[in-house]
Amino acid sequence: MTAHVVVGVDGSPSSQAAAEWAAADAARRGCAVRLVHVCGPWIYDIPLQTPPGFRDSMAEYCQDVLDGAAALVRERAPKVPVETVFEAGKAVEVLRREAEDAVQLVLGSRGLGGFTGLLLGSVALALAGHVSRPVVVVRKAPKRVHDEIVAGFDGSSPAAVFEYAFEEAVRRKARLRAVHTWQEPVLGPYAAAYTPLFDDVFAAERHKAMETLAHWRERYPGVEVEETVVCGHPVAVICQASETADLVVVGARGLGGLGAAMLGSVSHGVLHHARCPVAVVRAGGERR
Repeated sequence: MTAHVVVGVDGSPSSQAAAEWAAADAARRGCAVRLVHVCGPWIYDIPLQTPPGFRDSMAEYCQDVLDGAAALVRERAPKVPVETVFEAGKAVEVLRREAEDAVQLVLGSRGLGGFTGLLLGSVALALAGHVSRPVVVVRKAPKRVHDEIVAGFDGSSPAAVFEYAFEEAVRRKARLRAVHTWQEPVLGPYAAAYTPLFDDVFAAERHKAMETLAHWRERYPGVEVEETVVCGHPVAVICQASETADLVVVGARGLGGLGAAMLGSVSHGVLHHARCPVAVVRAGGERR
């Protein structure tokens, strides 16, 4: 099967932004875009007292959503092959299946359903970190290009995070800002006396970051890398860095997460508050 990027579309502004983002991504990768629209099964499977022609109208609306997204992709990337899929079912289940043989899955941050105050929709939350392929969540189409990729990492970050981030930097001819954070140790009321301890912790964390990145610098010598080692909460630090980035890359879960919780608190927080698209990468996912 031809390599392709899967995009979930539902006609919402963020899904249109996701389709636009995926068009540029597929053009850089030299692959196709598969647009997937999932229609709720109740329209077809559950007997309802509906006006004549209701189901046909719904089917027509769903097809219009797909056609509109396809037109947007072709406008943004005329040379990218586009395929559309219209299926009845549960959006999370269908998109999870579609992601299995895809390069990656791209989603809007939230769809048409739910509460308008939510920053992240249930579909994006259910899939990010829960499928083997990278999941990119897009809130809105970028207004400008910064030529910078931000990768947030700690001692538990899988190699797949660095591989994805460096490959993105190569494709975009962008610099990579590698952000490693650490938090102050909990000390007693006489913390001023522990200044050497803070210095030692900072030096150790900086050495850890340099050691982690050494292999990737050697593997990708053409990528400009900026190392940032900061004492602070990782979500706040990464989200601040996202203000001047084109993409933030994080692992599905970091230090302190439970093994069963495939989306860690840091990734969850970044997805909610980052100012640019966020790629969540799980360990063991294949790169294409």
